[in-house]
Amino acid sequence: MNKSSALNAPRRAAELAELVNSEDPVDVVVIGGGITGTGIALDAVSRGLKTVLIEKHDLAFGTSRWSSKLAHGGLRYLAKLDFLIAHHSAVERGILMERTAPHLIHYLPQVTALGKDTNVVQKTAMRVGFLAGDFLRITAGTSADTLPRSHYASKAKTIELCPAVQRDGLLGSWVNYDGQMVDDARIVTAIARTAAGMGASILTRVAAEEIFADRVNITDEITGETGTIHARAVINASGVWASSLDGDIKIRPARGTHLVFDAAKLGNPRGALTVPLPGSISRYLFILPAPHGRVYLGLTDEDNPGEIPDVPVTPEEDIEFLLENINRALAVPLTREDVIGAFTGLRPLIDSGEGGSTADVSRKHVIIQSPEGAYSVVGGKFTEYRLMAEETLDKVLAERGITAGKCRTRNLPLVGAPLHPDFRQITNGDLTGIPDPIVERFGREARAVVQAATVDRPLDYLPGTDVTRAEVEFAVTHEGAMTVADILERRTRIAMVKSAAEAVSTEVQEIIDAVSANQEERL
Repeated sequence: MNKSSALNAPRRAAELAELVNSEDPVDVVVIGGGITGTGIALDAVSRGLKTVLIEKHDLAFGTSRWSSKLAHGGLRYLAKLDFLIAHHSAVERGILMERTAPHLIHYLPQVTALGKDTNVVQKTAMRVGFLAGDFLRITAGTSADTLPRSHYASKAKTIELCPAVQRDGLLGSWVNYDGQMVDDARIVTAIARTAAGMGASILTRVAAEEIFADRVNITDEITGETGTIHARAVINASGVWASSLDGDIKIRPARGTHLVFDAAKLGNPRGALTVPLPGSISRYLFILPAPHGRVYLGLTDEDNPGEIPDVPVTPEEDIEFLLENINRALAVPLTREDVIGAFTGLRPLIDSGEGGSTADVSRKHVIIQSPEGAYSVVGGKFTEYRLMAEETLDKVLAERGITAGKCRTRNLPLVGAPLHPDFRQITNGDLTGIPDPIVERFGREARAVVQAATVDRPLDYLPGTDVTRAEVEFAVTHEGAMTVADILERRTRIAMVKSAAEAVSTEVQEIIDAVSANQEERL
């Protein structure tokens, strides 16, 4: 079934009214609008199943927007001798970069300086690891044009890629390549919209209250109305909140924190400075180039017991840890005053009861069936979302006796990708005259973003940003955004710096109001 990929308030209201309390069950209800849930929804609908996804908040509201924005090839898992996860990660990275989302993921040089901050064992281990990473890429079938081979870089080239690197004693660097996302939340949105274009109902601000084998009791978070959506299978993909719907699931949240800096403070790096933690050959810190003239520094990996908040707070101890361990690799140390933002996510790791560091807990996903007959998928890695979805649906459909087509997502381009049929027809590949930032975020769909705009001055940028007014409107009319927070915190990421969000929030609200009024007139 082909439908528009546009997600908006009128579509949500119409589909919700049709589904709630209907005696005709859908095939699959998926709970959770993060990378895992949207991936399952896309896989299900592309197999020909009538699919519904519900999300209590907004798309990519939880852990899926707090990652390092890297499509990892599994290199760190080689150091742990977890060859299967490493291979799967490399394969899935290649699928993303070459077939499904090449417009949203590009290669990034990861620069490991050969200086005083690393010992001989670490230097050797890194080179061996990077050669193993090349082997992973080859066995995964990913072209060297997509991900170049690792190599040695001279001192001058190292400084060119990472100008802030400590130059005293610098001999050069090992350079490895991995995938970098334009943004993790943007990938989640693209997957959700691709699913919507194939007929899935993507319903945000709908909370699952109880789940069973054949139904979900829900609450509309906007109206407060309650009801039931009947289904032949129910899959809980709510991440760190999974145990709120199945009390038998034991989650061990692992806290991952990143800091945000002005890119100019670090010389506007083009590569990711990669620094091993003292005494380790498998844990690193990264300084990552990021959109909007920023860089991200991460990442911690710490236990975070207790209640699961909607938005985790960044503890001061994480900030101190990151600054202390990165500064030994920098020519000019970063200070607390240089930090312009921070974000913290909670990884949904399965609690095996064995204790130990969260860095050593397996990232492999687990599929669990509740006593009531609903399924949950927990754990896993962002890069492997497609494989997680395929394995989850294969199991659920077989056990529930649901007939469907085979998985198609290995070769299913997301909206905006060069091979997506909608945008080959609309743009014919011609993006002449479209501002580069729009092309970077929307790929071949960029011209459609501009053509759909009705606001005044559509190509004007929001103050202090490279985000256009047309993109704000598109977020409301096509990407399911309903509030200023949806746009600033998840569609554009402007809100990672509080002062930047404050400078544009009034203008964004005015655009939302104008678009909403226009939608009401059409109704």
